[in-house]
Amino acid sequence: MFHRLGLVGLGLVLTLAAGPSLAAPTPGPVPVRVPQTAGAPGSGAGTGPQANAATTVTAVDPTPGSTTVLAGYAIRSTKEVTDSAAAVSSPGYAATGWYPAGARSTVLAALLAAGVYPDPFYSTQQQRIAAADFDVPWWYRSDFTVTGAAARTYLDFSGVISAADVFVNGHRIATAADVAGAYTRHELDVTDLIEEGANTVAFRIQPNDPRKQLTMSWLDWLQPPPDENMGIVRDVTVRRGGPVALRDAHVVTALAMPSMASADLTVKAQVRNDSAATVTTTVSGTVSGAESPVALSRGVTLAPGETKTVVFSPADHPALRLTSPRIWWPATMGEQPLYGLALTATVNGAPSDTAHQSFGIRDVQAPLNADGDRQYRINGRPLLIKGAGWSPDEFLRWDRTYVEDRLKYALDLGLNTLRLEGHIEPDEFFDLADRYGILTLPGWECCSKWEGEVNGTEAGEEWDDPDYPVARASMAAEAARLRHHPSVISFLIGSDFAPNEEIERGYVDALRAADWTAPVVPAASDTSAPVTGRSGMKMTGPYDWVPPGYWYGKREGGATGFNSETSAGPDVPTLDTLRRTMSPAELETLWKDPSAAQYHRSPSRTFSTLRLYNAALAGRYGSPTGLDDYVRKAQLAQYENVRAQFEAYARNAKDASEPSTGVIYWMFNSGWTSLQWQLVDRFLDQGGAYFGAKKANEPLHVQYGYDNRSVSVVNNRNAAASGLTARVTLFDPDGTQRYDRTVTGLSVAGGGASSTALTVPESVPGLSTTYLARLLLTDGAGREVSRNVYWLSTRADVLDYEDSDWYYTPTTSYADLRGLNSMQQTPVTAAASTTEDGTGTSTTTVTVRHPGTGTTPALLTDVHLVGAQGAPVLPVRWSDNQVSLWPGESATLTATYRTADLRGSAPRLRISGWNTPTSTVPAT
Repeated sequence: MFHRLGLVGLGLVLTLAAGPSLAAPTPGPVPVRVPQTAGAPGSGAGTGPQANAATTVTAVDPTPGSTTVLAGYAIRSTKEVTDSAAAVSSPGYAATGWYPAGARSTVLAALLAAGVYPDPFYSTQQQRIAAADFDVPWWYRSDFTVTGAAARTYLDFSGVISAADVFVNGHRIATAADVAGAYTRHELDVTDLIEEGANTVAFRIQPNDPRKQLTMSWLDWLQPPPDENMGIVRDVTVRRGGPVALRDAHVVTALAMPSMASADLTVKAQVRNDSAATVTTTVSGTVSGAESPVALSRGVTLAPGETKTVVFSPADHPALRLTSPRIWWPATMGEQPLYGLALTATVNGAPSDTAHQSFGIRDVQAPLNADGDRQYRINGRPLLIKGAGWSPDEFLRWDRTYVEDRLKYALDLGLNTLRLEGHIEPDEFFDLADRYGILTLPGWECCSKWEGEVNGTEAGEEWDDPDYPVARASMAAEAARLRHHPSVISFLIGSDFAPNEEIERGYVDALRAADWTAPVVPAASDTSAPVTGRSGMKMTGPYDWVPPGYWYGKREGGATGFNSETSAGPDVPTLDTLRRTMSPAELETLWKDPSAAQYHRSPSRTFSTLRLYNAALAGRYGSPTGLDDYVRKAQLAQYENVRAQFEAYARNAKDASEPSTGVIYWMFNSGWTSLQWQLVDRFLDQGGAYFGAKKANEPLHVQYGYDNRSVSVVNNRNAAASGLTARVTLFDPDGTQRYDRTVTGLSVAGGGASSTALTVPESVPGLSTTYLARLLLTDGAGREVSRNVYWLSTRADVLDYEDSDWYYTPTTSYADLRGLNSMQQTPVTAAASTTEDGTGTSTTTVTVRHPGTGTTPALLTDVHLVGAQGAPVLPVRWSDNQVSLWPGESATLTATYRTADLRGSAPRLRISGWNTPTSTVPAT
């Protein structure tokens, strides 16, 4: 895994994919913040151009085994720099006219932070950024100080997009041919170049073209950034050490199945002698997290330049066979305990290097079932993968708080998995996933160079000889980085296409060499590869509008097998978000002109308009009468569709024939302000799609089947439930009751099992064309544990399956839901109070009540927490929301949020709904 550069006299080592940086990092600078307020008309990304800002100088920790993150860079286009590379990369160089960049920053992210361009997330302002500014290399330079220059010093980094020449103190130490690919890992031994005091490293970053290079692209997700994300998007660290380097330390876990009564731990590490003399080192350390720490120690003698792998196993360290191990589970199934590894290599009693790693103990299997579909089992227990596609920020800005907020939203929605197609996030993302118990499915992306050799006429050029080692090195680096995270349950080495045998063997060999234990999946589509076999997944879509009933058919994208990416496409956000995203003229076009290209949908011609979506909205609900009415109808449509998608897959998960095994909603979020593929929008606001998913995935759930009119109970809890009562009542839109039935004594097993309570008659006398179905589930004590309201029609949506395309199935006749427009306006009252827990978290409790006048229910009552100016307070996690109330009914909801997000104002609640006039009440 080690390459040696033939640079005479420099004694430099370039390591591709040497594994994760295992030394405990020195705390670095605050990461670049994702602008939470971007999008308001006229709001720029900064306060104005800020060239000539002082460059932060990083003080390197001199402790052997330390890892210090470079605090940031000064950057500038090579078009504007006439000085030589030797001058640019030398200490004392005056970076006049350069821009500051964070420790992880693309070129455009830095320029946005400096206020060079207007907010690219609003309207079409991103088009004002000239792509030609990024068709030449850009310089990144950073100064750091070192004490004790005689100690060994290394530069360790990945995340260079797309490639870079690297210089230290005036000397080129690697070329762009050596440092290529967004995921390759590089270690450069720069000991002979480092001086006591000031030092400089400079990267000459090459432009990125994802069709030609193994980097990152945005496919049809969003309007791509004009710089194509060129820059350095992961930490560059300076490592210090003694004569012996400790690398690639990790723990291979083997949980005894099915008993889980014991677990074998095998500790491995590479020790490398970087000195010119024979050295004897002692590698010692502990595995913590068990009832008693496990001590490890072994002496190793190394010739000059020699590397050996040290292995500690239960055979020679019996304490590494743990009894009653602490097992890591997904959040919905159990706890998330983690263990820790700490190793030190000493020479003559002095520390030379250290390594630290956390890990979890769990068993993941994903065999193909009798239908050839992939069925995941965690610690021997099968589970339905209920997930969504993850997107980072468009400019790859890392903000831990923003990421953590979205992960908490995923849990709030009852999701258990996030799929990362490319754009594989930094280490902290997976640390958070481990901690919160969220499963992840990382993998390579489609429709770019990654699949250029196998994807026929799709985007992405065929591979050249240099691409193969870059791909293998990328796989080795990501395998070494991700293998210890219990949240990572597979790697998808293909997306739309499986790799050919040569590419696949490179990937698989790299994974095996890294001691990868999770399943390897050849592709996210229904295909196979020579080594890893059948994928067991399908990629049938849809990606654009289909009616809710579509999800129940066991064909195309319906609820059978494992659908790796699918949804009904567009997701129009709340009116609050739309006004922060689009100009008034664009908002007018949004609801008036279905055939208009929507900049905030997709650069793809297939997905550039809202034609299918708007036609369905008008056909089912009636033509919108204005922007407010359009958004109001969109929220109902998105609620019912997302709910149906997750409900169908949940109900069919235990079927004896063609069960559903997994569904990835496409997508969880967008990297920018979007009109498509999102359960939560850019600003973390929540609309119909969010609460439809939350309703479908609640722990104990009563639901309606669009295919057979069944009322089923789905139990997502671990334990069985009994003594349940299900009631279904059908109403005309004016509240006239037409049907009512109650079934008692229901039982349902745990772990995602379902039970059918009753079937609604095909025909109900007197029922209007548009009608409401209220489903209630109560426990043995009479407490309501699930409430679910549907708006349905006696006229069904009709699908033309024979004319299905890869992205949707046409609807030839729409359900008639226009009767909802006749519902009388019904006020909803609210009483609220707020408490603060002393740690910065506030909880607002609100009771919403239908006052009981008239017979008309209040459909989909939405409660928004707002500040003094009426803007939503975000993020917020609701116990429930968008509830429907009949006369005399009430519901008590709680909202949890950061007190600071109120920005000093008193909390208020904005109450609205399908047929509820908007009002705002205090929540103090």
